[in-house]
Amino acid sequence: MRRAHGRAPLVAEGLFRAAAFACAGFVLVVMAGLFVVLLYRSRLSIDRFGWGFLWSAAWDPVRDNFGAASSIFGTVASTVIAMVIAVPLSLVIALFLVEVAPPRLARPVSYGIELLAGIPSIIYGMWGLFVLAPLMATNVQPAMQKVFGKLPLFAGPPMGIGILTAGLVLALMVLPFITAVVRDVFALVPPVMKEAGYGLGATTWEVTRKVTVGYGMKGIVGGVFLGLGRAIGETMAVTFVIGNDHRIAASLFASGNSIASTLANEFTEASEPVYLSALVELGLILFVVTLVIQVLAQLWLTRLARQAGSTS
Repeated sequence: MRRAHGRAPLVAEGLFRAAAFACAGFVLVVMAGLFVVLLYRSRLSIDRFGWGFLWSAAWDPVRDNFGAASSIFGTVASTVIAMVIAVPLSLVIALFLVEVAPPRLARPVSYGIELLAGIPSIIYGMWGLFVLAPLMATNVQPAMQKVFGKLPLFAGPPMGIGILTAGLVLALMVLPFITAVVRDVFALVPPVMKEAGYGLGATTWEVTRKVTVGYGMKGIVGGVFLGLGRAIGETMAVTFVIGNDHRIAASLFASGNSIASTLANEFTEASEPVYLSALVELGLILFVVTLVIQVLAQLWLTRLARQAGSTS
């Protein structure tokens, strides 16, 4: 009886380890399966267009001539605009909630941020189309042209929809995700470290910059890449406001498209094999780009951890 009782924990531990390995392996199998299916379904497009598919701006379903350059450009441009706007705002909001705001104010603001994170993307898209786009066309874009009208980035008619509006909608979508992660990271900074900084005569800004931000840098990078992954693959919100036009323009006011919006708009219309294969290859490109971003994020986090360990 004693031997059986002693073996029970070992059996339970073995079952737990096997279940954990099986779950982890299942994730890898699903990822590999997605890649293989996308690669197999896009073989017609790969054989026909080759590497030129990546930098060709052609998109002619009638002649079966396709390229991913316009979709890649729109995806990168809208994502860069979103991150340039969302990352600084997220850091400032998180610092305000943790370091400055009293609890009576920080609590409802935190609830509001979490509420924004839970709103479906199609709601953001409808708001962008019916509220933000008219505001951009009548007020914001004309004012920007008066100030920066000589720059090619702000040339063209102020239509409201376009790359800039899509970037603004994406910024609003990813802001609560980044803010929530960074806020939790800042809240985990040990109070004794802050008190030590104040004891040495540091100001609130110096403690925030050198202690709070320095301690939570790994979490900040993780939150930024989480928002980047959300922005680069967003579909419905971008589809509503980007204009869905297969072209590359220097102006941020011009309409464009993204990989996700192209798939959402044209996948049901793809009846020809080459057309469908080209769309699947766009999905393959998005999958690879997202995977590369996640790998780079992990490498960066590992480097930060090593630097922190070496300095300590």
